[in-house]
Amino acid sequence: MLAIRLPADIEKRLEALAVATGRTKSFYAREAILEHIDDLEDLYLAEQRLTDIRAGRTETIPLEDVMKKHGLAD
Repeated sequence: MLAIRLPADIEKRLEALAVATGRTKSFYAREAILEHIDDLEDLYLAEQRLTDIRAGRTETIPLEDVMKKHGLAD
């Protein structure tokens, strides 16, 4: 179960979409979450890694070194 508060304009758009298509608002909220959760998780992970790099908790590896290690260098 999930309850969310939406801005009034978004709530109206969601309601109009649901009425126009015969689907529920919950259906479209679920679809939106499923469509974007991977991107949100990737963004969070990237931000965490950048924070760790800037704080010196994580070291980077030059692309050239990775390519050589995996036999992808010229």
